[in-house]
Amino acid sequence: MSGKKEEFLPLHGKKVGMYVCGPTVYDFGHLGHGRSAVSFDVIRRYLKYRGYDVTFVTNYTDIEDKMIHRAELMKITVPELAARIIPEYERDYGSLGVLPGDVQPKATDHVQQMIEIVSDLEKKGMAYVISDGVYYDVSRFKQYGKLSGQNLDELKNGIRVAVNEEKRTPHDFVLWKFSKPGEPSWESPWGPGRPGWHIECSAMSRKYLGDTFEIHGGGADLVFPHHECEIAQSEASSKKPFAKYWLHNGFIRIDNEKMSKSLGNFFTLRDIFEKYLPQAVRFLFLQTHYRSPIDFSDAILDQATNGLTRIHDFMRRLYAYDAPDGADDDAGKVIETCRSKFENGMDDDFETPVALAACFDLIKDANVLMDSFRLSDEGKNSLIHWVREIDMVLAIFESTSTESLDSDVLALISQREDARKRKDWKKADELREELLQHGVQVEDTAKGTVWKKV
Repeated sequence: MSGKKEEFLPLHGKKVGMYVCGPTVYDFGHLGHGRSAVSFDVIRRYLKYRGYDVTFVTNYTDIEDKMIHRAELMKITVPELAARIIPEYERDYGSLGVLPGDVQPKATDHVQQMIEIVSDLEKKGMAYVISDGVYYDVSRFKQYGKLSGQNLDELKNGIRVAVNEEKRTPHDFVLWKFSKPGEPSWESPWGPGRPGWHIECSAMSRKYLGDTFEIHGGGADLVFPHHECEIAQSEASSKKPFAKYWLHNGFIRIDNEKMSKSLGNFFTLRDIFEKYLPQAVRFLFLQTHYRSPIDFSDAILDQATNGLTRIHDFMRRLYAYDAPDGADDDAGKVIETCRSKFENGMDDDFETPVALAACFDLIKDANVLMDSFRLSDEGKNSLIHWVREIDMVLAIFESTSTESLDSDVLALISQREDARKRKDWKKADELREELLQHGVQVEDTAKGTVWKKV
């Protein structure tokens, strides 16, 4: 709201209410949806890492014009469409390491709460009825535009939408739409109809987080009009501030244009996952601050894959490392240096690129300790424990690939290890080449063999 970074001070001690606008479930999720989901997943995870008691709410919009149109094209009902698409989002988000919301409400389960808010706004003189529905009178809310930094005169001059002559002002928005033949509808004081898009989030956030809560998030495209309208209707109804802090993730751009379904330049998550590990996509998102745009290409996903591979190679090496007797333990200093950089970065508006840099510094320093056998068993265990703490936030260190080696490949690895123990280097080299043909690269360490998919 202020347009600048502010100290985070929750309303009630360590309790944090967090609401993030979810997708309209008329089609599969694309990279933009994934970027938003991962951004707020990391923010939620870090708040919990810092000891906050977070209630995380993210919704599914399962009634809207796009839903109705798509259901008609598919010759199914709107509820049937939602029942098909919501599990796809759950699957894709789960693949990205996104934790499920504490509450994941569907709009259609909260229509009564929406009707109650619209009725209250009408009683307060903030809403009026015309031929196609109930509208919010923007001119009655003097602070309209305070989030986006626009004023009503500027909004009127810049309007490009078709004018509804019945509306009092051009930017009045619909709270309740009267139903057309064949459309889903609910009974209301104004007749059969369905809620407008903006009222949905006001009703669901109020039910689960109260009139005022700490954090409201969503994509940058939602600042205006969606979040502006949420503020107007919520604060006019409750007479209280709506959300204390507003966080918006940046766009994903293709050829310097925002990625969107309307432009036809979007990539679905399921299509991307056919070529790249979902965890590599998550890593890609973390490389950029959540508020900044990402210029998407296969090249940057290849770079992200390489970075993720470096992390997983390190973890395999760390788990396989066998400390010699009497090894010095310099792990404590490495961990504390990483902790300081990691927390300083994340404390500064969730700077994940700084957090990742701290992780790669840790990998470099820990590798030096292992190279010189200056890592004790205690130090190794401390490093593993610390990395798992980091991963409670970033979710990239532990491989989530569901790929497993079949029994034949595992047997080849075992045979090669036996050959090395017998110092049959020729046989070991032959087995290394055979494993490469199976897409597995082996690396010999002082204490054994580690492998990775290639």
